[in-house]
Amino acid sequence: MWQERLKAWSAALRARFAKRKPAVGEPPEDHGIDSGYETIVVGRRWPIDWRRSALPIAIVALATASAALLVLHPPMQGVGRGEVGVRVNRLTGSVTEWGAGSVLVVPGLQQMRVFSLRDQTWRAAQMASAVGPAPLQSVEGLSLGADLTVRYAIDPLKVAALAKSMPDNVAGEIVEPAAQGVVYKVFARYTVREIFSTKRAEIQSAIESELKPRLAADGVLLRNVQIGKIDLPADYRKGMEELLAEELAGEKMKYTLDLKEKQVKETELKAQAEKVRREIGAEAAAREQVIAARAQEEAMKHVLPFKQRQIEQRQLEAEAQKVSRIKAAEAEAQARRIEASGEAEARQKLADAEVYRMDKVGKSNAEQMGREGALLSRHPLLIQKTMADKLSDKVQVIIAAPGTDGGFIGAGLLGASSQKRTALASTSDAERHAAADDAKEAQ
Repeated sequence: MWQERLKAWSAALRARFAKRKPAVGEPPEDHGIDSGYETIVVGRRWPIDWRRSALPIAIVALATASAALLVLHPPMQGVGRGEVGVRVNRLTGSVTEWGAGSVLVVPGLQQMRVFSLRDQTWRAAQMASAVGPAPLQSVEGLSLGADLTVRYAIDPLKVAALAKSMPDNVAGEIVEPAAQGVVYKVFARYTVREIFSTKRAEIQSAIESELKPRLAADGVLLRNVQIGKIDLPADYRKGMEELLAEELAGEKMKYTLDLKEKQVKETELKAQAEKVRREIGAEAAAREQVIAARAQEEAMKHVLPFKQRQIEQRQLEAEAQKVSRIKAAEAEAQARRIEASGEAEARQKLADAEVYRMDKVGKSNAEQMGREGALLSRHPLLIQKTMADKLSDKVQVIIAAPGTDGGFIGAGLLGASSQKRTALASTSDAERHAAADDAKEAQ
C-alpha cells in the first residue's frame, strides 16, 4: 500500500515541476488545441529560483529516504506456520514473542527475528568416510567413518530469552560444535568391532545422553541421534568380515550343538514319557484284569448254578435223545428186516420166473434147432442159398479154391459157424442151469 502512495507522490512532483507559471511581461498563453500539453523549450534556460524550489526538493528527498527505508526495512513482517517471531526493541531491550501472522516492526527502532520450530537435521558430512577430512577414531587408534544424523528443534520456551544471543545458523554454530565434541569422545571409548557390530545402540544412547544437556543450554532440543553406515578401512573391513564369518560359523555350530542336545533331551523325555505311559497302561490293564476277575468271580457265583442246571438239562436231553435214537434204530432195523425179507421173496420170485423163462427159451431153441437141422438134412442147398442171400448186397464176385472133398466152397465156413453156434448154445445152457441153482439156494 505504501508503494502506491510513493508512486502517487512521485507523479504529483513530476506534474508540479512540468507545469511552470509564465513570468511577468510574457505573452499570455495560447489556449488553443495544444494548450493542455507540456511544452519543451529548446534554447536558453531560465535560472532556478532556489527559494521557491527548496520546499518541494525537501519533500522529494524526505519521500525518497522514506521509500528507501521502507523498501530496505518493511514495517510489516510475517510469521509463518510452525515458526515463532521475536521482536526486540533496540532502545529498551524488551523482547516480545509472536506467533503465526503479521507483525508491525518500526524500522530502526525494532528488530524482528523469525525462528522455525520444526524438527531440523544436521548430518556430519566430514565424519562419514574413514579417509575424509575429519574421520572418527576408535580405542585402537584406527580411523573410521560414520553416517551420523542429529535431529533437533529450537526450544519454544527458551527462544524469547535466547533470541538476542542465538545465531542465525543454529546447525553450524551450535549443533555442529556440540555434536563433534561429544561424538569424537564417545566413539573413542569403543573398539571398531563394537562400533561395527554389537554396541551401536549403546553408542547412540551415550551420544544422546551427553549431547542433550549441551544443546538444551543453548535453547535447542535434541530429538534423537541416528547412526547409519560405518565406513571401515579396506584392510580392516576384509579382516573384520573374515572374523565375523568365523564367529558366525562358531555361533552356528554352537546353536547346532545346542539344538542337537535339546533333541537328545527331547528324545530322552519322550522315552521317559513313553515308559511312564506304558507303566501306567500296564497298571491300568492289571487293574482292569483284577476288576474283571473279581467281576467274573462274582458272576461265576451266579453262573455255576446256571451251568449246573444246563448240564443236567443237557444230560436229560442226551438221555432222551439216546432213547429216541434207540427206538428209531430198532424201528429202522425192523423196517430193514421187513424190507430184506420182502426183497428176498421178490428176488426168489424173479429167479423162479427167470428159470422158468430160460427153461422155456431153451426148450424153444432146442426145438427150433431140431427143426432147422432136420430141414437142412433134407435140403442141403438151403445153406448155399442163405449164404448167397446174406452176401448178395455186399459181395458181387466170390473167388475161392474148391474144397478138398470137392464139395461146396463155403463148407469150411459153415462148419466153423455151426461149431461156434453150438458152443454159444452150450454156454447159455450152463448159465441157465447156474441161475436156477442160485434161486434154489436162496429159497
